[in-house]
Amino acid sequence: MGGGGPRNRGIFSYDTLVHAISGAAGSVVAMAAFYPLDTVRSRLQLEEGRQSKNTLAVIQELVAKEGPYTLYRGIVPVLQSLCASNFVYFYTFHGLKELRSRRNQTAGSDLLLASIAGVINVLTTTPLWVVNTRLKMRGVETAPEKNNNEYDTLYDGIVHIWRYEGLQHLWAGTLPSLMLVMNPAIQFMTYESIKRRVNASLGDAQPPAWIFFAIGAIAKTIATSLTYPLQLVQTKLRHGHKYPNLPPNAGTLQILFYILKRQGIRGLYKGMEAKLLQTVLMAALMFLAYEKIARFVFRILLHRPVLR
Repeated sequence: MGGGGPRNRGIFSYDTLVHAISGAAGSVVAMAAFYPLDTVRSRLQLEEGRQSKNTLAVIQELVAKEGPYTLYRGIVPVLQSLCASNFVYFYTFHGLKELRSRRNQTAGSDLLLASIAGVINVLTTTPLWVVNTRLKMRGVETAPEKNNNEYDTLYDGIVHIWRYEGLQHLWAGTLPSLMLVMNPAIQFMTYESIKRRVNASLGDAQPPAWIFFAIGAIAKTIATSLTYPLQLVQTKLRHGHKYPNLPPNAGTLQILFYILKRQGIRGLYKGMEAKLLQTVLMAALMFLAYEKIARFVFRILLHRPVLR
């Protein structure tokens, strides 16, 4: 399968599979590297009594009170969920992209394809994220009905929630998740747009590694800053809120306005510093690893498509 041969295009293609595997692997590498930041973000979002300190202060406090292990609680199911989620997302995005003519690639088309990929990803992988959010926060003060988590793996968690809470609880937080499709959509649109400009300016030259890292960081900063309040509500819906004046089944808008009324705008952005630090570094490292892994695989198999 030489580089000069016909392109293997389409959704069910070798190219698409390589992009999906590379994206999944890149995301696992990035999350493993910065997982403690995700733990800090979750604790700040879910523990109402925890003061919103800077990230380093929260890490020091958690280690002092609960031990260093607490920073890595639930890492295995998170990595499993992230691998599955990014495989679905990258596969769908690049599969749909292969169906379009290269000349029609614009920021608008990237936004559309990334949004479709995001919707498919949310509908297929939300149960995984519901379970690992609960596993990560085990032992932390939570809503009363969520305390009795008698499971340790993703599979057992899915079965437990389905059996004792109902199928609908496996898709808790789906509405804000669907609304949050705009986050990776904006991220991918920004990343692909900047990368096209960089590739055009460099011609046939290979962009240095730091370029992919920087583009990924810029794209994720923009996306996270615009959508953080919805991410906060999504976490509370998945894990269960503890607001005394709200029903247990309170919806997205109810929680959003409750926080806004009680805590103001600052309440909607609690934990954002840790989230920005985590997601920006993660996205930057993920895209860097993704580009390098994909290029390596195509190179060793003598198949050299242009990674758009």
